[in-house]
Amino acid sequence: MKYLLCFSHLSWNFVYQRPQHLLTRFSKHYQVFYFEEPKIGDSDRYIVNVQDGTYIVELLVSNHDETTNERIQNLIKELLEEYNIENYISWYYTPMALQFTSELHPEKIVYDSMDELSAFKFAPPQLLQLENELFRKADVVFTGGNSLYQAKKNRHHNIHAMPSSIDKLHFGQARAIQEEPADQKSISSPKLGFFGVVDERFDIELLREVSAKRPDWQFIIIGPVVKISPEDLPRASNIHYLGPKTYSELPQYISHWDIALILFALNESTEFISPTKTPEYLAAGKPVISTAIKDVINPYGNAGLVHIISDSESFISTAEKIFADDEKDHWQRTVDHFLEDDSWDNTFNKMNALIDAVKVVNELDTNTQKQINHV
Repeated sequence: MKYLLCFSHLSWNFVYQRPQHLLTRFSKHYQVFYFEEPKIGDSDRYIVNVQDGTYIVELLVSNHDETTNERIQNLIKELLEEYNIENYISWYYTPMALQFTSELHPEKIVYDSMDELSAFKFAPPQLLQLENELFRKADVVFTGGNSLYQAKKNRHHNIHAMPSSIDKLHFGQARAIQEEPADQKSISSPKLGFFGVVDERFDIELLREVSAKRPDWQFIIIGPVVKISPEDLPRASNIHYLGPKTYSELPQYISHWDIALILFALNESTEFISPTKTPEYLAAGKPVISTAIKDVINPYGNAGLVHIISDSESFISTAEKIFADDEKDHWQRTVDHFLEDDSWDNTFNKMNALIDAVKVVNELDTNTQKQINHV
């Protein structure tokens, strides 16, 4: 049995995104243990649940003090003993996990840098220092987008851009007319929708301005609100916050949207993001309006697949053109051709091959050392 230990800052059931897509595929080749960020509980213990073929580990500590990391380390050691885990890969989504994994001895270390975490709100001050350490230790590094790769490519000898991909069959369901969910059905058209985490990256002011200038357009926002106060969000009769939805529910909602939105502000927390929702919207067959996010402009904007806007006026004029366009067949064929080879299976295969290649290199090094010793 091959094991993969993943240390993440995200709860498995928060939003179904890159880690879930990748690790459910790795779970067909490894027994995957997904360690969520440690949190306060009634005692020092761990809880293991199996979901999507993956072992989800909650790490609970009774309090935070100078012994916390050592106690978390002991919990991980107990789990490895309980499950007889000896040979394994360590996979990191957050460098912060190095604080309690320093005594582990993995065969290989993978760093999947899906975002520039240091630019996010409430980022720990020691994150950058720990990331430097993770770059030194990692055997292979992946980035969640091309702009993040450009920013980090000189920090590691074996680093690769692996932009987030799509499950085309899942989101393609939105192209067939589906029964509209009850909480959206009563909302009139046209519907302009966004799904994703609503946090410091969300362009609150753009939504406020456009919704005020076009009160007859209905704006649907799906997703959890985190790290910002819900009171700061714009409120109007044509803005509808429907809360979080499951991954399986999303096609039912998108199916009835007229335009899909990528509403991200341009700030330090969005400089290197590569929104997974971009190809997902396109696979659903929906026209997309986006703010000028680098990894949306290149490649989607440059290929004419996504409309890039700069302010509320360009947003409104672009949306009006989309509403007036009755000939979307050519655009849809272009989208489908562009996404033809894009899938999480392909991304997984590329990543898995690069991880396996590390093993080949290590075996070559071992054989070379044996020859040296023999001489």
